[in-house]
Amino acid sequence: MRRRTLSMADLDDLAQAAPRSSAKPAAAPAAAEFEFELPRGYVDDNGTVHRHGRMRLATARDELRPQIDIRVKENPAYLGVVLLSLVVTRLGTITDVNVGLIEHMYATDIAFLQDFYRRINSEGHSRAGVTCPSCGSAFEVDLAGSRLGES
Repeated sequence: MRRRTLSMADLDDLAQAAPRSSAKPAAAPAAAEFEFELPRGYVDDNGTVHRHGRMRLATARDELRPQIDIRVKENPAYLGVVLLSLVVTRLGTITDVNVGLIEHMYATDIAFLQDFYRRINSEGHSRAGVTCPSCGSAFEVDLAGSRLGES
């Protein structure tokens, strides 16, 4: 089997050339977005801390695009940075979330966003089941909500 490297333009061409069914396509649902609050926050060049943001559900295209990114090919660990830059739609007042911005975030915030991505795309929500270490009571918390320890 021969492997072929594709660019995003190639993927677009292949998608347009693919035979289409005669059935009328269903209307695309509105993109679901989930709000979150970062543990530390992104600090911009002016010193402003951006902690509140929004992440949309990922599409198959979002999962495929990083695979053809040269930075990911050179360093597979970069995949998460590229993927997050595609699905984070807002961070504080910043609406142009890009790879450079994600690169400059604290590792704690990147880990939070990766877990948040996994939860909303695998489970469809941002809630997690937890158990109190003191009394053993089980309950749910919303990861997108207030900071840990706050009520």
